[in-house]
Amino acid sequence: MILKQYYLNCLAHASYLIGDSGSRTAAVVDPQRDIEGYVSDASGYGLKIRHVFLTHFHADFVAGHLELRDRTGARIYLGARAQAEYPFVPMADGSSLDFGQVRLTVLETPGHTIESVSILVFDLAQDHRRPQAILTGDTVFVGDVGRPDLRASLGWSATELGRLLFKSLHTKILPLPDATLIYPAHGAGSLCGKNLSAKTVSTVGDQRLLNYALRPMSEDEFVELVTTDQPDAPPYFTYDAVLNTKERPTLQRVLARELVPLILERVVALQDGGAQVLDVREPAEYARAHLRGSLNIGLGGQYATWAGTILNRDKPIVIVAEPGRHEEAALRLGRIGFDAVVGYLEDGISALEAHPHLVDGTERMTPGEAAAALERPGGPVILDVRNPQEWQHLRIDGSVNIPLNHLIERLSELPRDREILVHCAGGYRSSIAAGLLQRHGIRNLTELAGGLAAWERAGLPLRRPADADVPRSGDAPPVR
Repeated sequence: MILKQYYLNCLAHASYLIGDSGSRTAAVVDPQRDIEGYVSDASGYGLKIRHVFLTHFHADFVAGHLELRDRTGARIYLGARAQAEYPFVPMADGSSLDFGQVRLTVLETPGHTIESVSILVFDLAQDHRRPQAILTGDTVFVGDVGRPDLRASLGWSATELGRLLFKSLHTKILPLPDATLIYPAHGAGSLCGKNLSAKTVSTVGDQRLLNYALRPMSEDEFVELVTTDQPDAPPYFTYDAVLNTKERPTLQRVLARELVPLILERVVALQDGGAQVLDVREPAEYARAHLRGSLNIGLGGQYATWAGTILNRDKPIVIVAEPGRHEEAALRLGRIGFDAVVGYLEDGISALEAHPHLVDGTERMTPGEAAAALERPGGPVILDVRNPQEWQHLRIDGSVNIPLNHLIERLSELPRDREILVHCAGGYRSSIAAGLLQRHGIRNLTELAGGLAAWERAGLPLRRPADADVPRSGDAPPVR
């Protein structure tokens, strides 16, 4: 038996290839939308991908089940409670699929979603009674369990799903042998839970001991625990969950129409007509010079997640990238179903060299310069765009906390008669914030180069929770 895990860091997403060398057959579980890795590896192992499973309709990415179906002829398998536009094989609790010496047995484990399943993996050549592993999807992670609140807009309450999750964990997962390997669909950085480990494999025994949500407690206590203090879900999550039930164009077809070079005049005309210009270069390059009105979401960070949070999926997107990186930018948008790219700026930022009137920039301060500016009477307002938990843990004294994902809706809390010094942890989110603020008419703006990390390295003072009582909400009062 072959069992290979694939881990996509930018989405903290794990997927799996399971193969049997004797029958030359493979199955893929929870694939990403760009499928070349699975197809190439299967070929290298001498396998044909004949089966593709989704453990549930993922909210944080568009799965590659249709791409694998169209490319390899694989059949799609979903939980028996799933409803989808495309043909699939419904797998009820206890249903099995055998190929060669491999058996995949489905356990219905509703809770994160109503149609969620987990998949027991048996190597029949080793032991036909005890599973070697369980692919848990978003039911159990290393260190956490799937949040039950993401389907509220689709008719399920967090409490209802939380109770189902408790039952699934205690009747399906925890009774498994301690040595059973747990392979989840996500790791640290995913917003599908609040305490995910960076480890991407564990055992049932270890999770029984170490996972905060699997410790002995009542059902009511469990529901309270898993429905509170969850991170904000980006607005594209419901869209992606629904899109995963639909028949839709494959990524290959989408990219074929998106990767069109555009001259600068055409980009400006599209922008004037409402298109979003997305600059995917590093924050320092964007700060130095960018097309006026463009937004910076760099490829070096959580690009897809922030693009899905900040951009409007229904409006055209034009990409500005370093030479040769426009395809990566479009592909990674495609991973979350943002298929509205209409092209990329031909020649990148160098196309602006003869058009200085179209160039904007962002002023930046070193920590030392920022500290000196804050000492002056009427100095800048410090805008911290990290999340409330980060702000509670460590912050510059006197800073205003408006998380990046709530910045536009809370613009009225920022003064217009004082300079604003914006920062985050390291400079990635503050660059996104700077572009948003400029687009909304805030020009008296400076960015702290290197963010809070640079401030701390410079030995400048920071406020910690022990210094004073911290507001429970994590939000400082607005500056008037």
